[in-house]
Amino acid sequence: MGIGDALGKLGDLNKLRQQAMTMQKNLAGQQIIVEESGVKVVISGDQKIIELSVQGIGNPVLNDVLNKAIRKSQELAAKELMNVSGGMGGLMGGGQN
Repeated sequence: MGIGDALGKLGDLNKLRQQAMTMQKNLAGQQIIVEESGVKVVISGDQKIIELSVQGIGNPVLNDVLNKAIRKSQELAAKELMNVSGGMGGLMGGGQN
């Protein structure tokens, strides 16, 4: 692989990163509200609990714990994705013989 190929792939990677950041910002600005049987959940499009209440009673500590659990599950999923895709090696030309 030549230096031009590597630089092209870096440019593509930077473009993908910028698109992902824009998508994340757009998702963070959206809210989903679900209310059933006295339970209300408000969550952002980027999967952060904004409000959780049962019969009108909320608990900010519960929100924080739920957000921590969601973040850990997202980190686990990202780690698994990296394992399946071989990390960045495939994108950068590594791992090929």
